[in-house]
Amino acid sequence: MRNDQISAFFSERIEAGDFPSAVYLIAQGDEIIFSDAIGHSVIEPYRIATTTQTIYDLASLTKPLVTALLCCRRFELGELTLDSSVSHYLAEFDRTDKHMITVRELLTHSSGLPAWRPLYILAENDRERALPAIANLDLEYKPGSRVIYSDLGFIALGFLVERLSHHEQIAQLATTEIINALGLQHTFFNPETALQTGIAACETGNAYEHDMCEPGTVGQYKNWRKALIWGEVHDGNAFFLGGAAGHAGLFSTAEETWRLAQQFLAKRSKLLKAETCEMFRKNMTPGLDEARTIGWQLAASPESTGGTALPPDSFGHTGFTGTSCWIDPQHERVFILLTNRTHNHPRPFVNINSVRRQFHSMAVGALAS
Repeated sequence: MRNDQISAFFSERIEAGDFPSAVYLIAQGDEIIFSDAIGHSVIEPYRIATTTQTIYDLASLTKPLVTALLCCRRFELGELTLDSSVSHYLAEFDRTDKHMITVRELLTHSSGLPAWRPLYILAENDRERALPAIANLDLEYKPGSRVIYSDLGFIALGFLVERLSHHEQIAQLATTEIINALGLQHTFFNPETALQTGIAACETGNAYEHDMCEPGTVGQYKNWRKALIWGEVHDGNAFFLGGAAGHAGLFSTAEETWRLAQQFLAKRSKLLKAETCEMFRKNMTPGLDEARTIGWQLAASPESTGGTALPPDSFGHTGFTGTSCWIDPQHERVFILLTNRTHNHPRPFVNINSVRRQFHSMAVGALAS
């Protein structure tokens, strides 16, 4: 059922040029309370209207919904511990500046690793050289002293989980342990070509990442994507790593994203123990730049995209393509917003954090009325 006020709000934001499409879902307990699809998931080369079954590139929602979840399953099995040194599992980190980085620090973005680097350039398009390339980078601060959001930390976690699983790649692990276990039909890495028209389109080429690279390195790389990115992962590092990595690559619908989000609620999870789910409400970076827990940001963080309408122990995440997922464990509420803000839009892309906060405020109000 749509909420007229919220649907009208997203229609206004589409008209203002923030994004061409939006699908939202607001759930409580085991029930979807409000949901709607507005706009067009594809504008060019031709228009396709968005539906609630449109599949979106979830981008960094992959971090908590796949990588953190896989890590937590291994905590429960005793194969992995939060405060173990990463170097215990990844020999590449056994060096003077990195041997004491912990699994917890990677999961809470407090490891000291840089936010982003073009691994496809640093590793010279060789997947086997990606992890050594990360380990070779200088740390930007002392581990545990700051929170700096890092794609590279979650890429490393993806490799760590693969090592623990005898080098079975993360896409297969996610398919076996999460997607198939939950009976999801529209959630995957590397969508089949036949599904393209049901997927929201993204940016034309990798122009955004191209502009982020050091000028001297751009010319060395010959594999820049220039065509419309539609039906393949938008993130350049994930694309280089085979379409699936610890930080990005997952595609899904709003409803199936909600079913993934339920795995982090103590009374709803089919994949994690209740006591594990309770950990997501705990601030594991007290006194630092933002409040972080395993894989998620807490609403207690200053300027959180959860906004002030959500309780402080709510946790959530955003994705660069224009996605977000927030979970309120107190009330067993889940708030999903999927947009494709990079599609058919000149750079700079619109920062939609204020839209996310307004959505959560309106959603909480709608649930209370």
